[in-house]
Parts: sequence; structure tokens; C-alpha cells
Amino acid sequence: MLANELSIHGQFHDTESFRDAFTRLMAIRAVARRFDQEVHCHSGVLLDAEVRPDVSMRQALQRLSVDEKRSAMRWLTHSGPFWDVCRRHSSDDYLECGGEVVTDSAVGEAAYRTLHGMNCALVSFTPSDWDRSPIEATWRRWGGGLNDRTVALENWRDAATLENRLRNMSPIRSWEGLRRTSASRFDSLTFADNCFDPLFGTPFVKSAADRIVVLFELLDRLARAFDADGARTPEGHMIYQDHFTGDRGSFSDSSDSEKRDFREALTFRRPDDTGKSLFCTWHGKVRHPALRVHFSWPIRFGEPVYVVYAGPKITKR
Repeated sequence: MLANELSIHGQFHDTESFRDAFTRLMAIRAVARRFDQEVHCHSGVLLDAEVRPDVSMRQALQRLSVDEKRSAMRWLTHSGPFWDVCRRHSSDDYLECGGEVVTDSAVGEAAYRTLHGMNCALVSFTPSDWDRSPIEATWRRWGGGLNDRTVALENWRDAATLENRLRNMSPIRSWEGLRRTSASRFDSLTFADNCFDPLFGTPFVKSAADRIVVLFELLDRLARAFDADGARTPEGHMIYQDHFTGDRGSFSDSSDSEKRDFREALTFRRPDDTGKSLFCTWHGKVRHPALRVHFSWPIRFGEPVYVVYAGPKITKR
């Protein structure tokens, strides 16, 4: 979840109304953290936003109680986490919402992440001009025959509503939970029995597990994206274009030098016939920590998609 700095736009008339709004946002953050999730803020923008004309959030926070101010400043200036440190979209990406350009904002980042397979919601101050959910944002893609893409983002403004949603979800809380969930959920993927073993020797990181689920979702969707004649569907072409091409794709092939130097490590037993091997150089990426998911390639109509490895990056030098 990303804190929507655009929902601070000078709308508060006094310190008390701002305190009430900020307390609501901090309550949402507290609920998220109880369920092993985080509200990521921008490392600086929120503090400079105007809560009242000519009064920045930084100035308004000085008028809160010592405990309120300490908690707020710790989050906004020291602990974060800060989404701009590992932002996915660039200033060259044109993202808009309701005719307003939202590039370089949390709204733009949440839209870009969601469109690239990373479920990402917003958290907004209330009252504000952003007191609605979902929020629709569009990624304008000019040239190259690429179509614009629009996404509906969840926008949380109330702690009780968020808590109810999170309680009704089934969060993954261990690598074993990831293994069980993946095996039961992704029918189009064939997992090797020892696929997840490399993860069990590493500390569990929920955000990494969630990212791996997103990677499996994309692979599962691509495996299904064929018509009755065996041709890739428009959705399949979109998934391939958005996630399997370019420097920032979710998936990529290993380099020629990696294929040469790590040939043995990248060779796996075929899950349904251990007498045969698969050279699996294509992989999905988790950046923090550096984990990889290796699978068979190419993905063709009527052929199994073998997922043979989930664990630390194999091709480390």
C-alpha cells in the first residue's frame, strides 16, 4: 500500500481537523502492520504537502502532541518504508487520473505496479478530493502500436474496513504456506517436488512470497492464454509484451555468459519424468531479497509449464 500524497491539498481549516485525518491514516497503517503489510510513503513529498494554505505537513506536525509527532516523523523521515527508493515507473512514463497527470506520485506508482503484476493499493487522507474507491488511473503509451492501459486501484480511507478485508484473506506466513498455496492454486503450472526447497534455508519475507505469487499468477495466465486453434490470445500478447520484454520486465532469460558458466546449476530434472532434464534459463525476479523462479520455456499451447526452482539467485558471481 502506498500513502497518497495527492490527498493532502490544503483542505484542512485548522490543526484539529488535520490531526483527526492524520490519526485515521496512522490507524490504517497500524492495521496493515498487524497483518504483516506496510504503508509505504515517499521520502520527503508528504512532509512538504500543504495541509492548509501556506502550512506544510512538516509545520502542522509540530503542533501535535510529542508522541504523535515522534511517531509521524519516525515513519516519514527515518523508518519508511519509502516507495521511491525502489520505484518502478520513471518520469518518462505518462500516467493520468481523471485528466490529471499522476506521474511521479504514489497514484502513478501504484497504477504502474498493478499493471505489471504487483498488486498495489492506495491509502488516502479523508476528507479529500480522493475520498473514493476504486481510483481509476491510465498508463498512456504512445507510439509502437501499444494500447493505453487502465487499472482500478483500491483506495483505503478507513481502518475498520481494511481490517475486515485483511481478516477475510488467507495470508501466506511461511515458505511452506507458499508451497501449499501455489500447488493448489495454479493448475496450469507443474511444480517440481523439490522446487521450493532452496527457500527453506532462507528467512521468510512476506513481501517476497507475495511477489512470487504474482509471478506464478502471470505464468499461469500466460499458460492459459491460447485460443482453440492454439494461437496466443490478445491477453497473452499483452502479458508477454508487458512482463517478458524490456529491461524492467518481470521475467527474462539468462545471459549467454550465465548459460555457459552456470549450465549445470540451471539444468533440472523434469518433474514428470526424472530421467529427462530441462535447461531452465528463463526466470522471474524478486529484487528484495534477490530470489528467482526458474521455469521451462517457451510456453506453448498444450504443453506443460514446469516450475523447477524458487530460491536465491543462482547466477551470482
